[in-house]
Amino acid sequence: MEPIYALAILVILGLSTAVWTTAGLIRYLAGTPRRLRRRSGAVGHRTESGHDGGAPASSPPLPSDVAVLVAAHNEELVIAETIRSAARLVKPHQIYVASDGSSDRTAEIVRSMGANVVELFPNRGKAGALVAAIGHFRLEERYKAVMLLDADTQLAADYLETALPMLADEDVVAVAGRASTLADPAPSTWLGRVLVGYRERLYIAVQYLHKYGQAARHVNVVMIVPGFASLYRTRVLRHIDIAAKGLAIEDFNMTFEVHAKKLGRIAFHPHAAIAYTQDPDNLVDYAKQVQRWALGFWQTLRRHGVLHRGLFWPVVGFYAVELVLSSIVMLLMLPVLIMSTTALLVSEAVVVQDQSWLWLTGVLPVTVVVFGVLLPDYLLTVIAAVITRRPHYLLLGIVFPLVRVLDAFLCLKAFARAFGPRSKTNGAWASPSRRPAALDDANAEDDAVADGRRPAALGAG
Repeated sequence: MEPIYALAILVILGLSTAVWTTAGLIRYLAGTPRRLRRRSGAVGHRTESGHDGGAPASSPPLPSDVAVLVAAHNEELVIAETIRSAARLVKPHQIYVASDGSSDRTAEIVRSMGANVVELFPNRGKAGALVAAIGHFRLEERYKAVMLLDADTQLAADYLETALPMLADEDVVAVAGRASTLADPAPSTWLGRVLVGYRERLYIAVQYLHKYGQAARHVNVVMIVPGFASLYRTRVLRHIDIAAKGLAIEDFNMTFEVHAKKLGRIAFHPHAAIAYTQDPDNLVDYAKQVQRWALGFWQTLRRHGVLHRGLFWPVVGFYAVELVLSSIVMLLMLPVLIMSTTALLVSEAVVVQDQSWLWLTGVLPVTVVVFGVLLPDYLLTVIAAVITRRPHYLLLGIVFPLVRVLDAFLCLKAFARAFGPRSKTNGAWASPSRRPAALDDANAEDDAVADGRRPAALGAG
């Protein structure tokens, strides 16, 4: 293989992907004997979190030990189904909602369903709302764990069944939820289906090819515990600056604080703690969300830096460099391809005296784009289609590279803002446009556990 092809594939898939996919494969193979023993009914020294020996173990928290905390801003279209979803796992009085500057019926709906609500004015942002609700309801004193939930999240029926055993390991202080996009209600436009399908592909790539390996016991370099549906031990919350000033989102900062203060390990498994979220189906909301996520990452990286002890910091530093370089390449690829192809066509069609510009014809051959960029990118789509059993992604995947170019632009734009003079934000939020929620689809997804289409749990590994 020519170096330029290898370089293109490396830029598209990333060296980090190769490293963490390998780490994930090693983790999976290392857990094979335990899975075989469980299937054969063998009894051994195994904790409830599914691992042999290792860190000290204890009884995991019970569902009654868990508080569900939702920060919401004008979420009347989806909040009822989110509460119903949570109420399948815990009692309604264990559900707490911070209605942050809502001007709609969000608080009224929460009260009517028997859950707890505190109304906050003015809008202080998600992180500020979480801090206010934790203090107002004294959640740290009353519960062993808090589940942070977005207002549009619907939980898998086995969420706690698969997540709580991971907390039997005393070293584990957070369980990162596994994100999956809600298929229903389906986007009404072709563009909406492309955006939602691309987002699901991103979830698959990040969670199966990166996060599973990063969460291995002796590695522990998970970069984000997503605030849409994750568990934290309440005893570590007082050590985390949840509402750090100047950040667009809280997820990255809370995770970086766990690593910076060496609070413990972050657990993750792609078949545990699954939850479904409603992703944007229009270009405006999609771009705003990606920009906000990217800005939050770069702001957090600027706040913490990478010059600390521990494996996490060089890992996140390398990922940041790789992210910038790949984004630049994605943005330059199309104009350079057009320039190179045009030069090639002109050189073959006309004879010119001045041939000093002919070097342009070989800058970026079409074959490099096809075999080094488009096919490796499409491979990610194939993986997502197989894992989710949604074959229509194979058709949508043809245009996913264009969405990836948009992501690259938004990433670099956020990078420039985060490290520029206007880097700080106040965290105030505006919810994206919502499609009326349909809980039945989440229940249908959960039926996959019962009929064997999705494993109930593979253990913490």
